[in-house]
Amino acid sequence: MNGAEALLKTIETAGIDACFANAGTTEMPMILAFDSITGIRPMLGLFEGVCSGAADGYGRLKEKPALCLLHLGPGLANGIANLHNARRARTPLLNVIGEHASWHVDADAPLAMDIESLCKTFSGWQRTVRSVETIARDTADAIEASLRGQIASLIVPCDLQWKEYRGDIPAVKRPVPDPPDRRAIESAAAMLKSSDRTALVMNGRALRRRGLEAAGRIKAAAGCDLFCINFPAYVDRGAGIVPVARVPYFPEPAAALLAPYRAVVLAGTDEPVNFFGYEGQRSNPIAPGVPKLRIDGEAQDAAETLEALADELGAPGGDALGTIVAGFKVPDVPSGTLTPETACLTLAALQPEGAIIMDEGLTAGMPYFPLGATLAPHSYFMLTGGAIGQGMPSATGASVACPDRPVINLQADGSAMYTVQSLWTQAQGGMNVTTLICSNRSYNIINVELQRAGISSAGPRVRAFTDLGNPPIDWPSLSRGLGVPGVTVETAEDLARELRRALEEPGPHLIEMIL
Repeated sequence: MNGAEALLKTIETAGIDACFANAGTTEMPMILAFDSITGIRPMLGLFEGVCSGAADGYGRLKEKPALCLLHLGPGLANGIANLHNARRARTPLLNVIGEHASWHVDADAPLAMDIESLCKTFSGWQRTVRSVETIARDTADAIEASLRGQIASLIVPCDLQWKEYRGDIPAVKRPVPDPPDRRAIESAAAMLKSSDRTALVMNGRALRRRGLEAAGRIKAAAGCDLFCINFPAYVDRGAGIVPVARVPYFPEPAAALLAPYRAVVLAGTDEPVNFFGYEGQRSNPIAPGVPKLRIDGEAQDAAETLEALADELGAPGGDALGTIVAGFKVPDVPSGTLTPETACLTLAALQPEGAIIMDEGLTAGMPYFPLGATLAPHSYFMLTGGAIGQGMPSATGASVACPDRPVINLQADGSAMYTVQSLWTQAQGGMNVTTLICSNRSYNIINVELQRAGISSAGPRVRAFTDLGNPPIDWPSLSRGLGVPGVTVETAEDLARELRRALEEPGPHLIEMIL
């Protein structure tokens, strides 16, 4: 076998079964190897941000890496925004980038870039293959690194992919998390007992079922309130699951929400940070004098650490949580003209059990999260790093990870245009993804920020930076052109009818909601 075949065989043997790719000449040996190595499903993204975002969505749902295969430095650069988001989500992701032949790199060919420097901005681990003799071992090391919840980037020169490989295919060892830190557990238990106003703020594996059950036990024993950060990587939600409140996006309500607490314990996250720096506001919503303690590190399992804390507190078992877990309540389908509130109510009323909700609705999607706590059990994930254009590709990757579950993408219209090519990949794969376009025909977050700055009447030259209505984007035509049925709705009744139809029919659908 050649180097490319050894690389892919190592990936296949490790159990990685999905590849999101936009490859080129320097990846040709790897492309050819897919004909003989059939355990990895190759999927084409028409833009590299689709590939990186899909690999992120896959990794968040599956908790194992997909392969993201990109072409040289410019291709990697096109995918970096969603690799940044994946880094913030601590998504396991194997990122392979083809490089010029090793003897051609110094010639400064037109596509030459400093790939290693680019990778440093988002990778938790990275390496450039230097010899065909090490290509399989380098690949195995990359996979093992990605399984620690990070992006592992492997740069592979084209000539080494062609060369003959005579070695074995190494096994990949799944890393074992470090045990909880007993001193941190004891300190956190004392902190939670020290006051009647304490909070537990979480992200990562703390927000999956196992972690949430442990958090519920801690709440039962210590009376603390439970929160997730504003942009959580993934949350299990719905009836029978311990609910969490979300720290608000803007600094003033975030600080007001957390102000009453005399101590804060953190799991799966460092101290929350405000998204932007605003004059007169602190960078962190938790007041400086409040004791704060993170109980886990990056090499530990936040859910396991929460269980250790619950045991330290003598908390009851998960079957004794009673009213701490969410009850079941579904809102009625509203009527009348669509607004962000009625659109989110309609989604909440109709989403089926087991649904996967990818939320990049931004300002239009803000009413949705509070509704999710009492719906049928479902998975929720969202934009993590603030680099918009994540929703459509991540929903695509989630569908590949969980093909038997319906995926609903609550999607802002401006952000959707960054990675609208995702629709083509959904159509090609027949994926059960329903995209709900929040069509307010503007970059509305900028309008909100202008209002917060006291600018109530921006002039036409300022509005030129935010207006998406001149001309309006024809979403149904755009969607149909990429192979996905598309419709426009203006009332809650019409949205309910079209959403029911989309959920009943196989394959992808798009519904533009005029807000």
